Amino acid sequence: MFNRQPVPQGSADDLTTAARIRDTAIEVFGEYGFQVGVRKIAAAAGVSPGLVNHHFGSKDGLRAACDDRVLQLIRDEKIKAITAPSVASGMLNALAEVESYAPLVAYMVRSLQAGGPMAESLFDHMAADAEMYLEKGVETGTIKPSRDPAARARYLMMLNVGATLLFMQIRQHRDEPIDYRKAIRELTEELTPPALELYTQGLLTDPTILDTFTKEK
Repeated sequence: MFNRQPVPQGSADDLTTAARIRDTAIEVFGEYGFQVGVRKIAAAAGVSPGLVNHHFGSKDGLRAACDDRVLQLIRDEKIKAITAPSVASGMLNALAEVESYAPLVAYMVRSLQAGGPMAESLFDHMAADAEMYLEKGVETGTIKPSRDPAARARYLMMLNVGATLLFMQIRQHRDEPIDYRKAIRELTEELTPPALELYTQGLLTDPTILDTFTKEK
């Protein structure tokens, strides 16, 4: 797997420039995919290609920094929603601002569609983060404990990420870019009610099935 390198540290101006390049790269990668070159990202950020390489070393280094930023933003928002005094209000606040996540969703979709070690690394980190913020919910009493927290987190991420990838893929038409702001709102409105029903009320009427399956293994 790809070993992430921290964004190089420097002066305050350097850090501001690095953050601008990174944030621009998230949007450019999300819009055009990872075949896009450093020159295009540099132009969009208003800097030279040499400055991009100065801060990040290479295109892979820039992509790793983008991964870290996307993971951080998702992690922070999930923790805020799960640990809110009222889970319902925390979730409603997140849903009200869902369009603002469009660049992150576009980036995530592009990364996972590209496949390979960096996509695998991104998903593994997403699953690990999910385990962490679910445990925060367990600690605050808003989420039930799990027999296998890591497996539950990975399963939920596969469901959620897989649904997102499928939703975006079937809306991809030749030569027509996806409007991610509109698409993520449609996805949220379509899937949130059945997801909440499943999460809050469960699905199977026989709770012994899990014990039986576990014993047979």
